Amino acid sequence: MIIDLRSDTVTKPSKTMLEAMMQANVGDDVFREDETVNELERKVANMFGKEQALFFPSGTMANQTALKLHTNPGDQVICDKYAHIYNYESGGASFNSGVSCKLIDGSRGMFDAKQVEDAINPDAYYYSKTSLVEIENTTNKGGGACWNFDELLKIKKICDINKLGFHLDGARLWNALVVKNENTKQYGKIFDTISVCLSKGLGCPVGSVLVGDSEIMSEALRIRKIFGGNMRQAGYLAAAGLYALENNIDRLNEDHIKAQEIGEELSNLKFVRKVEPIETNIVIFELNDGVDENAFVKLLSDKNIYIISMGSHKLRMVTHLDYTDVMHEKLMDTIKHLNLKSF
Repeated sequence: MIIDLRSDTVTKPSKTMLEAMMQANVGDDVFREDETVNELERKVANMFGKEQALFFPSGTMANQTALKLHTNPGDQVICDKYAHIYNYESGGASFNSGVSCKLIDGSRGMFDAKQVEDAINPDAYYYSKTSLVEIENTTNKGGGACWNFDELLKIKKICDINKLGFHLDGARLWNALVVKNENTKQYGKIFDTISVCLSKGLGCPVGSVLVGDSEIMSEALRIRKIFGGNMRQAGYLAAAGLYALENNIDRLNEDHIKAQEIGEELSNLKFVRKVEPIETNIVIFELNDGVDENAFVKLLSDKNIYIISMGSHKLRMVTHLDYTDVMHEKLMDTIKHLNLKSF
């Protein structure tokens, strides 16, 4: 039995999801004739109370398109130092849009309205023009942390006063909604654009969706084409998204419970210095000085348990749809009997 906790992107479509995919009515989406893609886009737009949505092959491409929609070359984007658009999108912000990032030193990938206000550049020609504030919910590098919605409302007010765009990288927003008992319409009211991923917690093989009102989204299709993201009979993939939205959101709480239990067991190990607060499905923990993180990862991989190292003695586990109860029992037993002498 292989236990893969490197990411919630490692899941494979279930039998029922595959059946839904194979039954999809498809067409040429470049001509906007794929019925299932159109249905998915309408559904997600309606969920967030937005006028338009566009299906993308990846969350990175959806985010990069949003940056392009909000900015001009030379502009500046305010985001946290842990932001996915800054750390994990291959420098796309500068390459694709010619923008720089003003990094906020937040807490677990989150910041407050005062920090946003302080980060806005003065209105002088020799400064980069601040055009956009970007946040990520949940925060990947911040350990799956969820934003306080009241703080988001305060940041939105700062954006409105300063005429800034407001983009949400909602790759794992579904997890936050379940934990915080919030809804998509709440987020749709305050963000100008939102990207949501279907291939993480929801278990789809591919896909993200970008939503916004018609004015901001008017060039989204063209930009997706420029980035090489236009697809043909993509309805087979969109059908997986429709299935996931109907069947795989509420069950995310199961992943959150398992992550909590893993964190509790890890915190009992003498060679684990710290387990970061766990709110959703991401477990980040830190090893003591002198403990070889690569040896720790190899020890688990030798037992067919796969996790990733984040450097600086930090490691990550992510629970997901394909992480079963049986796997969980084995992992918990393995953690309980880990011995420092193994290193």
